[in-house]
Amino acid sequence: MEPELVLHNGGCHCKKIRWKVQAPTSVIAWKCNCSDCSMRGNVHFVVPRQRFELLGDSDQFITTYTFGTHTAKHTFCKVCGITSFYTPRSNPDGIAVTLACLDPGSISHVETRHADGKNWEDFFHRSGIALQSKIHSTQ
Repeated sequence: MEPELVLHNGGCHCKKIRWKVQAPTSVIAWKCNCSDCSMRGNVHFVVPRQRFELLGDSDQFITTYTFGTHTAKHTFCKVCGITSFYTPRSNPDGIAVTLACLDPGSISHVETRHADGKNWEDFFHRSGIALQSKIHSTQ
């Protein structure tokens, strides 16, 4: 059975990008060592895409960077440069939410796991991360 979901709000540093996401108060966050995440110090959790919503005119301030397979869509703010969310290679049907970009007060617990982005194929197949962007039935 899936845990109860709450509404979390967040966005970038300059607040030009704002969003809301439905997720539990206790999340599994991934600290990745791939070339991009390790340079940014990104720690994120993954949600199904349909549980994430951009607010207002945020889309006007987003630009996207891709590399390698171009599956991951690294979105960031055109004004302040912060990646508050992106589409991860592991979950192209989901959204990776940057933990540090959540407004304070809605997370009660974080379990941080290592994502071995330097050995991506092996990590992907053994980690179960792909399941984090799926909506699980409660029946």
